[in-house]
Amino acid sequence: MTYIIAEIGINHNGNLTLAKQLIDAARWCGADCVKFQKRTVGIVYFSSLHQPRESPWGDTLGDQKRGLEFGKEEYDKIALYCDSIGMPWFASAWDIPSLEFLETYDGPFHKVASAMATNVEFLKAVGKTKRPKILSTAMCDEKQIWEAANLTQPEVIMHCVATYPAKEADLNLNYIPKLKAQYSPIKIGYSGHESSGRASLIAVAKGAEVVERHITLDRSMYGSDQAASLEPMGFYELVQQIRSLPAMLGDGEKRITEEEWKVAKKLRYWE
Repeated sequence: MTYIIAEIGINHNGNLTLAKQLIDAARWCGADCVKFQKRTVGIVYFSSLHQPRESPWGDTLGDQKRGLEFGKEEYDKIALYCDSIGMPWFASAWDIPSLEFLETYDGPFHKVASAMATNVEFLKAVGKTKRPKILSTAMCDEKQIWEAANLTQPEVIMHCVATYPAKEADLNLNYIPKLKAQYSPIKIGYSGHESSGRASLIAVAKGAEVVERHITLDRSMYGSDQAASLEPMGFYELVQQIRSLPAMLGDGEKRITEEEWKVAKKLRYWE
């Protein structure tokens, strides 16, 4: 069965109550897991913290990034809340201290975000952990994918396009079967940023075994990822479609169903 990750990311806007509402929404939708993002702001954005950027938290990029970031207090509460409702959670680290921070929790995976897929030092650090790994591959050529996979030894490689929202004409979902052929038995997944759910459904039909989609309560909310997210009803419908897809695809063998025989008796000429 396709494993479905509801990417909360930073759509919580630094608000723990909103984060819990998003966890609840993901659970209602039928997602298997929720995911956040963890950054050490001073490391990831060290050269641009003072750039102008208006946000609810101030006038600089640093103000915005610090306002969006959860720390130990929030993640402790997220861990307790997810445990209380039976919802697995994890986060993608964007630097080594964040990776070490996430190692103190019991998440099911470590996720290498596409932005980190060429950071050799970070990839080596991820590779040394004993947790299952997911590797996203947006902005990577085939050589970079191979090098990142070699360093991290992932259980899942995610096809991905890093535009927010992504244009459907740029998704190149036909690359999924190529990844499956090249990296078997590693599972291949799809991390989508398009504004609808249909590409994720097609990705599963192409062989994706893991799907990750951003979830939001309202796409008009403040935040760079909101427009590339699905609202709860859209996410719910996508989950239902993915769950029903194996039955629709069948086993590839031609047969006449019992119902078809009944129709044939009525419509065909029988000598």
